[in-house]
Amino acid sequence: MTAPLDLDQLRTFVAIVDAGSFTRAADDVFKTQSAVSMQMRRLEDRLGVSLFERTGRTIRITDDGSRLLAYARRMMALSQETLSAFDEDAMQGHVRIGLPDDYAERFLPEILARFSRSNPLVELQIACEPSSNLTEHVEKGRLDVALVSDCYPGAKLAEIVRREPLHFVASASHDTHNEPVLPLALGRPDCVWRTQGCAALDRIGRRYKVLFTSWSAQIVTSAVLSGLAVSVLPECALRPGMRILGEYDDFPTLMDTEIGVIRSRSADGPVVSALVEHIRESLANLAPPESQARPSHLPDTRTGRPQRARGMVSLVK
Repeated sequence: MTAPLDLDQLRTFVAIVDAGSFTRAADDVFKTQSAVSMQMRRLEDRLGVSLFERTGRTIRITDDGSRLLAYARRMMALSQETLSAFDEDAMQGHVRIGLPDDYAERFLPEILARFSRSNPLVELQIACEPSSNLTEHVEKGRLDVALVSDCYPGAKLAEIVRREPLHFVASASHDTHNEPVLPLALGRPDCVWRTQGCAALDRIGRRYKVLFTSWSAQIVTSAVLSGLAVSVLPECALRPGMRILGEYDDFPTLMDTEIGVIRSRSADGPVVSALVEHIRESLANLAPPESQARPSHLPDTRTGRPQRARGMVSLVK
């Protein structure tokens, strides 16, 4: 194999993997679906391997496709970096962004991928702290941009980019939520999520005690997954091994939380504007983590308040 690979074919291949279908990828790369299929046949012929397995309307990347994907992403990134190096108008410099650690785990991979592919010469400096701390950093000019939530008193989000349902959550492997006095793992005392959760439990007369207090999402998540406590978390913070507690479990519904972007008054350059735009696009297109954190047999409390079916028994013992 002496002839070089076709970058356009690789770009289409990556688009199919990212979009999950030939049809959506065709829109992303501005080609017809037949043209996309033809490109993939030529790429498979060129490499002598099958890149996708097709079952009806669903596709799955093969092991050879996974091997190619890593190389394809590197080649596309290097191509973009090369073009930027010779583009006098390419954005350069650095930008300082902050976000809470639970948002970093859920949102940052998509934000970084989008922004870095388009602006390979820009350095991102990233801080992970609670929303209230990040807001102070932005106001004092220590950060250019922050992705924060309305979970702290007096929160005023300049631009709302996403709304997330808040849930009571517990370990799917334990029955902690059935204890007579409900153990809780929550944020700091001034956390609005904590206040809302405790107020909701007070309204239904549910006894509880706060066992763990921390601004670290990792600590709260660990307490939940180990079966030590129940917590109040936004949907983006759900993890495999957690379950949502809803009406089936006699837990009240909570109000949604808002996630917004704030920026420093002195940070109004094109680099910051480009990053904010990538944040908007990333969070607008991000699907909820239902498949990995919500057991399929549990009721869906995100889309409404389910009705208890007659004769239904408890799903977790």
